[in-house]
Amino acid sequence: MANTLLVAFMYILRCADGSYYVGSTRNLDHRMQQHSLGAVEGYTSRRLPAELVVVEEYEKIGDAYAREKQVQGWGRAKREALIASHYDDLPRLSRRPPR
Repeated sequence: MANTLLVAFMYILRCADGSYYVGSTRNLDHRMQQHSLGAVEGYTSRRLPAELVVVEEYEKIGDAYAREKQVQGWGRAKREALIASHYDDLPRLSRRPPR
């Protein structure tokens, strides 16, 4: 039997209201179809249409889920730096501003 790698994804959607949704899945095409049809109850179903702006691929769903949770904890500026591929800005955006 061949060794099949399972692939998982962390993704970010830009919703119609300009907000971002971060998720993870094993089947990206199916999940995007669910989002576009409003079949995913909750956040995105009330903010359609939603555009896929970031996709990261992982071998394990646990890794994709951990990345989802990490990015969900980020502020808007840091998410936008990731979307724009401004990776050098990410450490600076992690720091809290001085009081």
